[in-house]
Amino acid sequence: MNLLTKRNSYFLLVALVTAFFYSRDASITTSVYATGTAFALPLALAAMVGIMCERTGIVNIGIEGTMLMSAFVAFFVAYITQNILIGLAAAIATGSLMGFLLALMAVSWRMDQIIAGTILNILATGLTSFLYVQGKTIPSVFSAFEVPLLSKIPFFGPVLFIHGALTFLGLAIILALYVAIYHTSWGLRSRAVGEHPSSADTAGVSVVRLRYINVTIAGAIGAIAGAYLSLELVGSFERGFVAGKGFTALALMIFGRWNPLGALAAALFFGLAQAYANQLMIDQVVNIPSQFTSILPYVMTIVVLAISAGKVRAPAAEGQPYEKGQS
Repeated sequence: MNLLTKRNSYFLLVALVTAFFYSRDASITTSVYATGTAFALPLALAAMVGIMCERTGIVNIGIEGTMLMSAFVAFFVAYITQNILIGLAAAIATGSLMGFLLALMAVSWRMDQIIAGTILNILATGLTSFLYVQGKTIPSVFSAFEVPLLSKIPFFGPVLFIHGALTFLGLAIILALYVAIYHTSWGLRSRAVGEHPSSADTAGVSVVRLRYINVTIAGAIGAIAGAYLSLELVGSFERGFVAGKGFTALALMIFGRWNPLGALAAALFFGLAQAYANQLMIDQVVNIPSQFTSILPYVMTIVVLAISAGKVRAPAAEGQPYEKGQS
């Protein structure tokens, strides 16, 4: 069975399961899928950060720190200015700066990329914990709105077309990134730099410049994921706010085979699993402590990595510093 046939089988199975639950209770099924989409978006966007970096040959385990710092800046700048748009802009600037810092350490200074990402995580955790002030609120969040006509479609309307602005922005970024990676010259060059940087260099592609650009842009995308949490999904900020989503995103990236649409599908699976677990607790079908629901993403991450191990191949130059002229 080839890969395309397997994917078609998975989609058919999901469609049949969805149709079954929808026939049993349409309103609850629609609500669960809409909630699952909201849970999935920050994971999917964070996975895009990993894809952009690793497709260019840079391992980024600092996604967690980028999201945490950006969520913090988004929330507190929105609080200070009483404007969530300014908070979002500040978060994007922060994420871009953290991406640039990673590129500086990994590309120019040729540090071990795992250590460089760890530095970002420690920096973000330390700064946000030290500067955090309890009891602050923001004037509003990016509230959900309905897309005309499309939001009226049964099931798909509430699931896909009634969300906040950052949800639609995130989905647009994911689709645009897929097109850019596989159907533009930038994508071709990025993949070449991630696979054979010396050959790309010989062909006239600046490996250093492209890695700087991609990692910095990836930081901005990670910032949108962090801002989504504090300015749309939750509307608040606490210490350790991101709760491992950046690390989970790396597993989704691997499970999705470094493909934006594959990572999006994996994120939707995670989001739906969490949404169904929450619904089971609300309906009192199961009576378990909330802590067990909280660890579900981590358990699923371990399962996904165990399943994916040995079945996928990372970009060949991933994690390898490049110096012009090396073979």
